[in-house]
Amino acid sequence: MFKLSQKRNAEVRYLLRLGWPIMVAQLAQNAMGFVDTLMAARAGTEDLAAIALGSSLWLPVFLALAGILMATTPLVAHLVGAGRDSETRLPLQQAFWVAAGLGLLGVIILRNANPVLDLLQLAPGLQHKTQDYLDAISWGFPAFLFYQVMRSYCEGFGKTHPVMRIAVLGVLCNIPLNYVLIFGKLGLPELGGVGCGYATAVVMWIMLSTAVFYLLKSQHFKPLRLFNDWQPPRPEQLLQLLKLGVPIGFSLLIEASMFCVLALMLAPYGETVIAANQITISYTGMIFMIPLSIAMALTIRVGQLVGRGEPVEARHAAQTGILITLFVALFSCSLSLLLARQITGLYTSSEEILTLATTLISIAAVFQFSDALQVSAAGALRGYKDTSIPLVMVFIAYWLVGLPVGYILGFTDWLRPPLIAAGLWYGLLIGLSVGAVLLSNRLARISRQAINATPIVRPAQSL
Repeated sequence: MFKLSQKRNAEVRYLLRLGWPIMVAQLAQNAMGFVDTLMAARAGTEDLAAIALGSSLWLPVFLALAGILMATTPLVAHLVGAGRDSETRLPLQQAFWVAAGLGLLGVIILRNANPVLDLLQLAPGLQHKTQDYLDAISWGFPAFLFYQVMRSYCEGFGKTHPVMRIAVLGVLCNIPLNYVLIFGKLGLPELGGVGCGYATAVVMWIMLSTAVFYLLKSQHFKPLRLFNDWQPPRPEQLLQLLKLGVPIGFSLLIEASMFCVLALMLAPYGETVIAANQITISYTGMIFMIPLSIAMALTIRVGQLVGRGEPVEARHAAQTGILITLFVALFSCSLSLLLARQITGLYTSSEEILTLATTLISIAAVFQFSDALQVSAAGALRGYKDTSIPLVMVFIAYWLVGLPVGYILGFTDWLRPPLIAAGLWYGLLIGLSVGAVLLSNRLARISRQAINATPIVRPAQSL
């Protein structure tokens, strides 16, 4: 029993050591959006609205395309686990080819957003600024996807500290660049909110340049000569990455679009409902960074152990990661239930918004467990290179269960009087719970199959 406990404790320490730099990196990326919002607000209401609308368009596009490139992590982790570090150069270079194509696609989408903006029936000035902001962001979009490849590559080796440092550097560069470009300092023109787009694009290139420098100079990666003997696109390698990555990208898009749809469905119900919903999304998104970081660490750890031919240890790591996220969920749920009103008070002083947001945060507190379980199970499954079936499960949970149930509870009187925002969040709770059950069962099955598929080596008997 003591040995098992000692083994579990060692795994907890290893996963936390992998996960906390990822969490800081994720928070730093989110902080860039917060800084943009804060500084653009000083430029004017229209500038702030343009950034809010532009971000709601470019971020889902980025998540979908970057999700495809996240397949680099398990591909590299399997090779690292098998002790084939020198072979990781090929998947890195092939991922760059994919990133080049996706980067071009992203630029085309962002620079041609007007048909979508037309549907929103915006004021001409606001629509013009929003498109200008997206045009500005598009200059950095390819760089950010190339950076995502290198980030995923480093994470496949378990090197998460450089990723954290580069993300923090990005935030530190973003603040002065925003100031100069938004308000027209150092002899540059005053660009307002559009300046945030150019600042973010410059930061994306800075992050890419820093990542390239690290891979070239790092004592660990320098001997691998990653940028030498450059290989042309290889269909077999490209298909392997796309087969693994496209479901990841669509899963992230499904999740991101779900919250966008929630916001659109509540838009006709007034500012109080919209604000309360946004506060809840903002708070739960911040809390979600912790289990998400553990899930990303699980992809690395499980991938390396499977590549090493240790499926029993891989299952143990997956179970440990899930236990960590459930413990975090217990803490965050308790905190949210006990301090829901105080947490809401950090965002607003309006009594109406306070009351509704407190209710929504209390509902969100309960689904911390389902959210933690589903995201950690999905992370572990990526380590097993299992992404297609989980995509179907996520679609079922969000769009075939969560959204319809939320609509029934929120806008019909089939079961009870309409709950509006609370009904949608109850639907999300039920959808996440279904997703947690489906994905955890899938993980149990895949981990068992991996163990059964591994030949048992028996010691030779003496004669």
